Amino acid sequence: MALKDNICVQTSSKNGSDSDLQTQNNTVVESLYKSLAAGDYTNAENLVAHDLEWWFHGPPRCQHMMRVLTGEADWADFVFEPRTITAIDDGRVIAEGWTEGPAAQGAYWVHVWTVSKEGLIVQFREYFNTWLTVRDLRPSSPTKWEVNVVGHAGAATLWQSQPSPNAPGRRAMPGLVLAI
Repeated sequence: MALKDNICVQTSSKNGSDSDLQTQNNTVVESLYKSLAAGDYTNAENLVAHDLEWWFHGPPRCQHMMRVLTGEADWADFVFEPRTITAIDDGRVIAEGWTEGPAAQGAYWVHVWTVSKEGLIVQFREYFNTWLTVRDLRPSSPTKWEVNVVGHAGAATLWQSQPSPNAPGRRAMPGLVLAI
């Protein structure tokens, strides 16, 4: 099954200087999904670091993307078709979607990819059937060591789950805050 061409690709930059890097990072992540969908595992392997750091949240049986990336499963076993791909800063890109079919059982998923300045994916966070909010908790300046607390005006929400109201399997799910 081919990756749909109607993916919404966005950047979410506080200033325009990061937009070129964010566009480049979006392209890397979109290329990964397209390579996997086309069965071009050689190109996919060239986009991902050999020592990829991986984090997962969800039922253990739902570690689908890691099984694809390690060669334990084929792309056709569980097809990821991102509905959105969004760069949230100079290194992180979020892909979001839901997958239909008997194997998926209406799964909602979020992938957070970290792309190095060299254009190589070095970290992967996979969230399954979990609503995700990404908050920026970095200090406002290098000399000011106060951390912006979630809920205060200074803690910016960089991204939040936006599943379709018609997403299959829409139900109550645990929510997480990813603090960066």
